[in-house]
Amino acid sequence: MLTFTIRRLVLAIPTLLFISLVIFLLLQLAPGDPMAQVPLTVPPEVKEKMRQALGLGEPIHIQYLKWLVQFFWIEPLNLIDHYLGTHFAEGQLRVISWQTRSPVMDIVAQRLPQTLWVVGLAYVVGVLIALPIGIYSAYRQYSVFDQVGTFVSMIGFSVPPFFSGVLVIVIFSVQLGWFPSIYDTTHVVRDWASFKIQLQQMIMPVMVLALQTTAQISRFMRASMLDNLNQDYVRTARAKGLKESAVVMVHVLRNSMIPVITVIALGIPSIFGGAIITEQVFKVNGIGQLLITALFANDLPMVMTLTFIFAILIVLFNLIADILYGILDPRIRYD
Repeated sequence: MLTFTIRRLVLAIPTLLFISLVIFLLLQLAPGDPMAQVPLTVPPEVKEKMRQALGLGEPIHIQYLKWLVQFFWIEPLNLIDHYLGTHFAEGQLRVISWQTRSPVMDIVAQRLPQTLWVVGLAYVVGVLIALPIGIYSAYRQYSVFDQVGTFVSMIGFSVPPFFSGVLVIVIFSVQLGWFPSIYDTTHVVRDWASFKIQLQQMIMPVMVLALQTTAQISRFMRASMLDNLNQDYVRTARAKGLKESAVVMVHVLRNSMIPVITVIALGIPSIFGGAIITEQVFKVNGIGQLLITALFANDLPMVMTLTFIFAILIVLFNLIADILYGILDPRIRYD
């Protein structure tokens, strides 16, 4: 397993470099000018100096190499400086947002907690609800619980977030007045009262996002459990006199979790990407909203960095899913 993990990590390097090159070249083909938002009163020679400062006057391969150095060397050094108080990255040019003229990673670090509070919590809640629903629905196939679970899952699949988000705002915020309709990103949790306010403003976006996660994972869990419940080893275990709870929760559940682990692991990078539509509906100032504003403003360094971070997370969690395969199924050997 250790050899497999090291080999996959080594292979991930050229993979990520190729992905970064493709993203960079695609963004270079995108129309737009970063100087378009500069006021018309700024003299042309000043605009040209600003363009040179952003590195736009250099060949494409030089711009790409500079971005690689900034992302893989200067930004980690700056992180070390921030936590250890050193000065390794002092005076080095970081990846700068064309829209805000601030370092891209600083903006991402400011937005990430909002996304993790809402999208991350919604994913955890969705998984915790989906697994028992999927297990019990499969064990009691065609029961009332299974029928209700299937109905709720179909709603989660078919109702888009921009509709369910507005619907819960109308019901719980406008009609009942229970929760605020807009997420206050400036709110700081200091005591129990402020924590309750934070909880109230998180409930509706978490509820909308968790419904989608629950619908998807509970269906995978149910289908995987049904496949294993009819296998010969289950009948053998029951014939040997094992308790039904041991058959289902130990033997069947362990084998059924193997495909579900992939779905859960590959869904985790979407947390860091933010829920673009839901964040827009509830005005959550997270990563998803940041990506949308960067796309509209033609902020290529921000779009490039965010997209590449998502690619890193997908490669990383794909590796984690493969490692979990080996842990859950002893028949799988990578070495």
